[in-house]
Amino acid sequence: MEQSLDQLREKKSLLAFSAGVDSTALFFILLKEDIDFDIAIVNYQIRESSKDELLYAQELSAKYNKKCFIKRVKLQNSNFEYNARVERYKFFEEIILEYNYQNLITAHQLNDKLEWFLMQLTKGAGVVEILGYEKIEQRENYKLIRPLINSTKEELLEFLERENIKYFIDSTNFDTKFRRNEFRREYSDSLIKRYKKGIIRSFQYLQEDKNQLFKLKIIQQIKKLTILKTSKHPKENIRAIDQIVKRMGYILSSKQKDEILKQKEIVISNIISISIGENIIYISPYTTYPMNKKFKEECRVKKIPPKIRAYLKKESISPKELKNS
Repeated sequence: MEQSLDQLREKKSLLAFSAGVDSTALFFILLKEDIDFDIAIVNYQIRESSKDELLYAQELSAKYNKKCFIKRVKLQNSNFEYNARVERYKFFEEIILEYNYQNLITAHQLNDKLEWFLMQLTKGAGVVEILGYEKIEQRENYKLIRPLINSTKEELLEFLERENIKYFIDSTNFDTKFRRNEFRREYSDSLIKRYKKGIIRSFQYLQEDKNQLFKLKIIQQIKKLTILKTSKHPKENIRAIDQIVKRMGYILSSKQKDEILKQKEIVISNIISISIGENIIYISPYTTYPMNKKFKEECRVKKIPPKIRAYLKKESISPKELKNS
């Protein structure tokens, strides 16, 4: 945990708060460590207790002189977890940009990491996808830091009980219609109880292997445009794209990844343009912008994909500036 906490010292940080076990424990750990932070909470308005959780967040922020950012949102039941995550991180990133936070702190812990690992294992995934949560991730405008990633749920509960700290239990955590709850109940929690030390060591070794095996081949970055060198292996390409898109604040679904490899040139959710060429991958924010014939011709000569061109024009990036080899 020390390495993560050191990243937070003398920095302006935002804590993703829910009033549950993990984020409440982390709130008070950060206080004990004298870390400067504010909190943000999203209310999906699907549980009666969410009103009390919001009140608790406001009480804590007032008591300890923290800003408390709140968002209320209602989502469709279809693919709820994915859409909730998208909305949540969109909200956090809006706050980060507006108030100049340098770090986003989340309360993911070891049980979460193993649960994700097992779920990806059963779906068929490579080392990048299967590892999931990293302790520190660089995003486009901030660092995402998970100080509790080697702490167990049981240890956090013991801390809260020992310190007599109030917390809430999310009733949806027991609903087995969510696959994560099934994996947690049937597999990950019991494995953590029996093999915690070995699991932590394995994750550390796997992370070291991943760092050695997988390195982004970035040719050029200008503003929010990234140019990558393609690989002969499609899976390596999609992993590289996934890394860059994640830094831009967007999480790709499995279906979107498949569609990117299938179409080669695509716009994701009217947010991100991706073009996979024979030797080059272009990734930029999606935009529409008027372009004159001269500019279009310069792009054509430079072999810049059509879906990338409007972003260049809008940001006054000359096609001649781009490296394409």
